[in-house]
Amino acid sequence: MNILLTGGAGFIGSHTLIELYKAGHTAFVIDNLYNSDREALRRAAQIIGIDEVPFMKADIRDRKALNEVFDHHHFDACIHFAGLKAVGESVAKPLEYYENNMNGTFVLLDVMRKHGCKNIIFSSSATVYGDPAVIPITEDCPKGHCTNPYGQTKSMLEQVMIDLQKADGEWNVVLLRYFNPIGAHPSGRIGENPNGIPNNLMPYITQVAIGRRERLNVFGNDYPTPDGTGVRDYIHVVDLATAHVAALQAIIRHQGLAIYNIGTGHGYSVLDVVNTFMRVNKVDIPYVIMPRRAGDIATCYCDPQKAARELGWTAQYGLEEMCRDSWNWQRQNPNGYQS
Repeated sequence: MNILLTGGAGFIGSHTLIELYKAGHTAFVIDNLYNSDREALRRAAQIIGIDEVPFMKADIRDRKALNEVFDHHHFDACIHFAGLKAVGESVAKPLEYYENNMNGTFVLLDVMRKHGCKNIIFSSSATVYGDPAVIPITEDCPKGHCTNPYGQTKSMLEQVMIDLQKADGEWNVVLLRYFNPIGAHPSGRIGENPNGIPNNLMPYITQVAIGRRERLNVFGNDYPTPDGTGVRDYIHVVDLATAHVAALQAIIRHQGLAIYNIGTGHGYSVLDVVNTFMRVNKVDIPYVIMPRRAGDIATCYCDPQKAARELGWTAQYGLEEMCRDSWNWQRQNPNGYQS
């Protein structure tokens, strides 16, 4: 299959690109490089063993650019990563998040429809469950009140795609609800490379380890969890990437609408991650406890059995591998993709 990857130069997109080619597919990337780097695509091409990844620098809100891509290429499906994704930033900048994530997807879906491409895998999030009613979370759990605008955009866009598929049975829509991706490609050639101050835990830890940050801020130690810090379902980014390849099976089978949790089914606290990182990599991570961060919840991890049962997919990597590969990436690339 030939796949359009929106936001394909980003952390998850670049790893998925490699796994698609490993599985015998091809891909075209469109990305505005707002929070990603063209160098990731160059390195991905080297890992894959091709001269270059087909690419256009453009924003998916740019209808003209999207039409140009579809006019010149046939796509069997789209994997839609593009969007703003920082929980804390979304609380501070709700209008920007709603405008970017909603409008971009509206344009993308409309252009896809007009060009007869009606297969999409959507990069959704566990945030759609809000403060979950039960743990572990299954796909049957009700979607809750999202605690931040980022989660709201994911939840609303899920509903848009559900309604679209219901209205037009030619659409195949796969909603992948990610939990917390960390880690990096085992080669150390590509990994998470946020612009500015990291909003996510692992890149902040690795930047402290490499000396770019003085210490880690741990937001809250008074949650109702074993050590008081937030508990999350951390998943290796390569496992997350292979889940997208597996999700193509739902499209091949013409399932119509399919929803899957993509996680390990294990919850780890912030301090679990910090302590494992220090033990596995033999580096010290100084940290300080800060007040809770707006929009965060105490505990969030999934039951991933539906993906195992229907897609034949399960996570292969544990927390130690996630910490080791994250440090391998940062140690080889102290300043990310900037030499």
